Amino acid sequence: MSRLRNAKSDSVAERISALENSDASDPGVSLSQLATPALLDWSSLLSMVLGGCCTNFWAYEQLLMMNPRIGSALTFSQMLFIAAQSLPAFLVFLPGHRLPRLKPRRVPLRHWAAQVVAMSTSSLLYNWAFAYNVPLMILIVFRSAGLAVSMIFGFLFAGKRYTMMQVASVLLVSAGVILTTLARPSAAKQSSHMESADDLHKYSIGISMLITSLVFTGFYGLLQERTYRTYGPCWREGVFYTHFLSLPIFLFLARDVEQGLRSLSEETSATTAWLILGLNLCSQLVCVSGVNKLSSQVSAVSTNLVLTARKAISLCFSVWWFGNEWNADLSIGAGMVFCGGLLFTVSGAKKVAATV
Repeated sequence: MSRLRNAKSDSVAERISALENSDASDPGVSLSQLATPALLDWSSLLSMVLGGCCTNFWAYEQLLMMNPRIGSALTFSQMLFIAAQSLPAFLVFLPGHRLPRLKPRRVPLRHWAAQVVAMSTSSLLYNWAFAYNVPLMILIVFRSAGLAVSMIFGFLFAGKRYTMMQVASVLLVSAGVILTTLARPSAAKQSSHMESADDLHKYSIGISMLITSLVFTGFYGLLQERTYRTYGPCWREGVFYTHFLSLPIFLFLARDVEQGLRSLSEETSATTAWLILGLNLCSQLVCVSGVNKLSSQVSAVSTNLVLTARKAISLCFSVWWFGNEWNADLSIGAGMVFCGGLLFTVSGAKKVAATV
């Protein structure tokens, strides 16, 4: 048994040492990485992409259609549910003590606290944006721009260098986001000039929220990557502490949370509304666990690449299932964003000498 534990310890130490001694470039998801067990764990990957994140977004869209201002209540419910589900695995009963205590952490609390601020702010701003006339299709496309933000932050704060093809993918994604933002479907065109001006003002606030959310998402990915590189792939600990430590933030949003939860009971079919919320929470747990497991094994940029593919599926499903308004410019902009993600994948498999 001691030899087995030592072998596992040596394996983890070698993996962390290799990460620390590697060069500052980010090759993305190369063909060799795709052959590793981590990314060929199809049961885990499919549960994240299909059974988790895509199902979660369907329930999310249903809830937003019931109440566009449910963002705070939904975020709080997700944080509470995931923290409660994860808590038993981190409790230990010591001899002579009636009450359980938390197990010793592998990661100092300050590292999780920094991630909590970034993750909670990003999630709240993203969920609030729908109440400011930002269509769901644009929400999805903006979240897909996290790939570009992760690369920029890696260059500025982590000393990473990228190939020219990777830089081109960032430019393509950025241009696609801009085009999508300007091409939103707007019912305000059929209203009076004053109503259109008010609608544009709210839309501008919503877009500002999404941009700020992207910035915090970039910081969150960078903090995650550094934590896992330093302390190993302790993603389960990350899921628990980032959600558990987020709960006190909602003391300042108590009225907004109460309004959102009360609105579900006021629906014509209240039982269905609460069932959809339950589906959202369960699928969120699967999705978050899958994403954290993935981010503990690959870089923040590579994680965003996988999530970009998932968001492309969600976007197509949203247009097909809910019949959301669509136009040619939105199609081109979304296509540019998703093609930029695929371009990054191709660049990871090729050794390009020129870097920036």
